[in-house]
Amino acid sequence: MELAPVLPHALVVPVGAEDDGVVGEDNEDQEHGVEPARPPLTVARAREMTAGLREAMDDVRRSVAVLAARVRDAHAARVWLPLGHASWESYCATKFGISRAQAYRLLDVARALAAIHGAVAAGPETSRTRDTDPGAAAALDYGLSQRALIAVSGRTDAVAEIITRRLAALAHSGLQALDTATVRAVVRQAVRDVRTAPPPAPVEPPADPAVAALRAVVDDLAACSHQLGELMLEVAPAYLSDTEAADVLALLCDEIGETVENGLAARRYALTGDRRALAGTVL
Repeated sequence: MELAPVLPHALVVPVGAEDDGVVGEDNEDQEHGVEPARPPLTVARAREMTAGLREAMDDVRRSVAVLAARVRDAHAARVWLPLGHASWESYCATKFGISRAQAYRLLDVARALAAIHGAVAAGPETSRTRDTDPGAAAALDYGLSQRALIAVSGRTDAVAEIITRRLAALAHSGLQALDTATVRAVVRQAVRDVRTAPPPAPVEPPADPAVAALRAVVDDLAACSHQLGELMLEVAPAYLSDTEAADVLALLCDEIGETVENGLAARRYALTGDRRALAGTVL
């Protein structure tokens, strides 16, 4: 199976300064501080441009979902073997020029979308969202960003449970029809709730009070680290590698008195929800 050769801009390594795609006299004018004359922007035109931007962002989000589903299918089929590649990483790098990290992030997106769609399709009164075509299922637009899907890819069970429970409650209440907008809102809120909350503490508290107190301190540190990680992701989005993120975060970490290593660890924790990401830093 061949994948789509064109990736969304957010998944492609940025071009260098010597090839920024801006050439000609316009660039020369900018160097001399000359701005071309522009007519005043009307409110109507501004709204039209905003609508166009929103439509383009929706198109990119849907394209990423379809691409992720095809990546998942290709990986499951071990498509690289009959084409003579030694590994998935080699196949992705040779055929599409993307890194191992980028390819696996797409798998995370596909995994999260599949879990969400499964929960929606299994819910009461949502039969019209069911579809036997995996590509169509992945393309179903819940208005979720790539970053949000990656952030919950390790906690899809929790997302699916919340979606199932809330859709069932709405259906049984009879107070609100489960139309597309309502289902979309439920899904988005479930992802937001799981994404912003650190993983829960163990159910069974330690019998030793001293251990219980120490665990509470660790839980507080983890919660603070999760919040720090969310801040880091605002500055260095999920599609950046650790190396790229380190360059972006250096100034911010210096300003807040934190090391880049700790900032990167917190960022990984916010992405995965796995406390092992904090090993050797605050924990």
